Amino acid sequence: MDQNYMKERPVFPLVLAMSFPMVLSMLVNALYNIVDSYFVAKISEHAMTALSLVFPIQNLVVAAGVGFGIGINAAAAFYLGAGDGKKADSVISQGIVLNGLHGIGLTVVCTAIMPSFLGLFTEDPLVIGEGIAYSGIVFLFAAVQTVGVSFEKIFQSVGRMRVSMGCMLLGCIVNIVLDPILIFGAGPMEGMGVRGAAIATGVGQAASLGAYVAIFLAKPLPVRLRLTKDGLKGDSYKRIYMVGIPAALNIGLPSLLITALNGILAEISQVYVLILGIYYKLQTFIYLTANGIVQGIRPLVGFNYGAGRGDRVKGILKVSLLLGGGSWPLARQCAWCSPTALWGCFPKIL
Repeated sequence: MDQNYMKERPVFPLVLAMSFPMVLSMLVNALYNIVDSYFVAKISEHAMTALSLVFPIQNLVVAAGVGFGIGINAAAAFYLGAGDGKKADSVISQGIVLNGLHGIGLTVVCTAIMPSFLGLFTEDPLVIGEGIAYSGIVFLFAAVQTVGVSFEKIFQSVGRMRVSMGCMLLGCIVNIVLDPILIFGAGPMEGMGVRGAAIATGVGQAASLGAYVAIFLAKPLPVRLRLTKDGLKGDSYKRIYMVGIPAALNIGLPSLLITALNGILAEISQVYVLILGIYYKLQTFIYLTANGIVQGIRPLVGFNYGAGRGDRVKGILKVSLLLGGGSWPLARQCAWCSPTALWGCFPKIL
């Protein structure tokens, strides 16, 4: 497949075309989190509180998988832009394996610490029991989730945003459909409560992963799985982790904030913990557009940087500022700035 459109098409429509599918898919993801909360809240206040307490650790698992996936995305796009297909193949192949191992490790660690973690915030045996029941199933799917995220970022790295959007939508829809059936029961099937919610989440993630793998095998990509004895070279590991670790921290640090706030609020009332959990999920709507733009420009920046097109990288940054900030005067002023000057503007913008 010819990837040269990433360095040849006009920047503005290219950024729009790459970003819009990601904004839409993230919108659906935010909706299905809210739908999850809606159904779980119908079980009991204890169940919803338990999920609110588990959510920060659950989000850390997501942060680890997504952060490393972003590292794979950036490295693969860079090597594709530089015309080094073998290194791109090696990056995505070894990256999938490593992210799967990350998921297995997270399953073991998170499952082991959850009883003690929940005990830090509540002494209510019902809340602790519901939290352990939910997390014990959800964390079993951690490797499925991290590998699925790896495939998502691989498709994004080659500009296949519609595939990424479709597979994410599939997982969300499966989760939404299964939630009421597994939580409350249907026909001869008895409801499983929070365990049903956890299974629905895991099955949705597995459905996304299955779709990614099927499309990856059925349709050719500029990259392919190529596991070799040599594995990744030091510079490839460095490139993945230099991007992946900061990205994971950026996504995961808010979870530490929520954990600290849960500890403070739990001393007053568990109702406050419940309200904070609901708010934290709703606030994702605020960042949908900006996050979608970031997802969209990531492969464009990596590809053009690898291809030595610094002028395109600057143009992509300026267009993303325009779209994200929604301010034409700001973008017009930034169009005449160097990257150093743009960086100096950020404190003023904030």
